[in-house]
Amino acid sequence: MKLEFASSARSTVGLEWEIMLADPVSGDLVGRAPELLAALEAESEDERHTVTGELLTNTIEVTSGIGDSVAHAVDDIANAITAVRTATDPAGIELLSAGSHPFAQWFDQEVTDKSRYHTLIERTQWWGRNMMIWGIHVHIGVEDQRKVFPIINALSAYLPHLQALSASSPFWAGERTGYASNRALVFQQLPTAGLPWPLRDWAQYESYLDDMVRTGVMADATEVRWDIRPAPRWGTIEVRACDGLSTLPELASVAALVQVLVEHFSRQLDEGRTLPELPAWFHRENKWRAARYGLDARVIVDAAGTQRPVREHLAEVLEELAPVAVELGCVREFGNNAVTLENGASYERQLVIANATAGDLTAVVQHLIREFRSGPEASTEGA
Repeated sequence: MKLEFASSARSTVGLEWEIMLADPVSGDLVGRAPELLAALEAESEDERHTVTGELLTNTIEVTSGIGDSVAHAVDDIANAITAVRTATDPAGIELLSAGSHPFAQWFDQEVTDKSRYHTLIERTQWWGRNMMIWGIHVHIGVEDQRKVFPIINALSAYLPHLQALSASSPFWAGERTGYASNRALVFQQLPTAGLPWPLRDWAQYESYLDDMVRTGVMADATEVRWDIRPAPRWGTIEVRACDGLSTLPELASVAALVQVLVEHFSRQLDEGRTLPELPAWFHRENKWRAARYGLDARVIVDAAGTQRPVREHLAEVLEELAPVAVELGCVREFGNNAVTLENGASYERQLVIANATAGDLTAVVQHLIREFRSGPEASTEGA
């Protein structure tokens, strides 16, 4: 199967953010996206951003246009959220984002009435109906198809770092899971989801797609749901490993880290260097550790099996790659990852609220609503 990788400007940025709709009093999810989307989609036709539906009617997704910087793409997302609030505020609907809703139940949710979603649920059954998960996707432009899989294979070693920074799903259906990112382990139950296969080049990817389509596993490349994948239509590498970020500044900081890492590896390829890779079994272990322990995980950082605390290793990466952030114009956003390391990721803040309120998960939802509206500085207000 021949598949063209679209032309894309190097290190440009595109963002997607999945957002929950909730009742402002109970905090429970509300399946009211269909009544909002017709107007919101029409209004965004002439804008850089888009507003669309998702698998469940309790969710909307906002996307940016092609940003020449992280700030450019984040501005699009901010404009999209403002547009959404013009519909949700009068309708008495609140917005929040995390990898999971703390107490909502799957059997109370409705699937969006689209054939592709009904097909997914019919095939995946219980696991598909349990996909009450929310995430972000970060697209980074790559100017040369030959770079795609070397960068994906090298960048995969940093998926646990990104997963730990974004971890925001410590609760599931009213239970404290003991995981920082329960979403990471739920999502990989879908066919073609999870870590990418260690492919060497584009030809192997085309062969993989041919096998999957020929055997009925998928219809086309859009059904590849890896944690990091090529997005051929856009000419990007798309990182999908992250939980839904709870605030816009955190979305920006994770996007900046992805952009800087991709540019860093692209420069190494330009210099004729071979990019470092980890064995697939180390990637699998790292994913589990980051899901379980979040920023307290110890991750395997090289092929020799060296293990480092992810907070410590990430702090070193931020220092090492800071000059690249300067050149890409994302110093502020990139630097805010250090703030997350210092003040805690969303899963940690949610647990603080739960512990302070004797496990009241409604209070956790209200905390997430405040954070989404006001930023992480609102994390303990009203606790």
